[in-house]
Amino acid sequence: MRPVLLDTGVIVGWLDRSEQYHQDCVAAVQGLDGQLITCEAVLAESCYLLRAVSAAPQAVLDNVERGIFQVPFQLSRSAPAVKRVMAKYRDLRIDFADACLVCLAEEMGTGEILTLDRGFQVFRWGRHSPFRLLVSLD
Repeated sequence: MRPVLLDTGVIVGWLDRSEQYHQDCVAAVQGLDGQLITCEAVLAESCYLLRAVSAAPQAVLDNVERGIFQVPFQLSRSAPAVKRVMAKYRDLRIDFADACLVCLAEEMGTGEILTLDRGFQVFRWGRHSPFRLLVSLD
């Protein structure tokens, strides 16, 4: 199975039925045959944004516990790379979680990502590889 990066917006959209892109996120996740990989920063953002949705933060953690969301990223190992990515994209106001995902893409050798963040149309992983956004919002 190929790994697919998972960003905050898709987790929130998938678990919160009131979100504008809920159906798009559900369809994108259900249509995958790859392993969902993410970082703890994405999980923290997701739990925070879902705090008012009954049982949603628990669902995030349940998905980690069941191995549906894999978390191979280690900030202690990748902090210098995250700092470089944040500096590179500071004009685009990249946030910490997105910088971690860029570094995770490099570590895992994949640019396939489930995201609602248009910044990933500009961000690059590896030397200069574009991301492939797997959620269609058009």
